[in-house]
Amino acid sequence: MFLGENLVVLLVLAFGGALAVGNFLALVTAKAAPSDRDYEKPPLFRSIVMILIGLIAAIWAIVSLV
Repeated sequence: MFLGENLVVLLVLAFGGALAVGNFLALVTAKAAPSDRDYEKPPLFRSIVMILIGLIAAIWAIVSLV
């Protein structure tokens, strides 16, 4: 198969991990942002839901690879 047999699983792992880590870092850096700048905080509920979706996708991909 072109680009390996586990291409879809590896892509799900990459996108799930990026979704989880990106939203987590957005929440962490929003707390450390200076208050004098025009910086919007990300919505808490949506970020937590996206982190959970990303974690579920990444864990599913890791289990599929094992």
